[in-house]
Amino acid sequence: MKKLYRSQNDKMILGVCGGIAEYFEIDPVLVRLGFVLVTMAGGSGILAYIIAAVVIPQRETKSVN
Repeated sequence: MKKLYRSQNDKMILGVCGGIAEYFEIDPVLVRLGFVLVTMAGGSGILAYIIAAVVIPQRETKSVN
């Protein structure tokens, strides 16, 4: 079962766009471009990004001892 997490590997700020791209198996550049277009269209992209950063959990890394 797939779960949505913020990306650890493909992140520029908080990993939201990278995580969404990993979940849908698409290029993260397309997701980032979508956020930019939504932001330019009405400004709600920034609010959506902040909400997603709070709501989407970060993947826990397993430490090797």
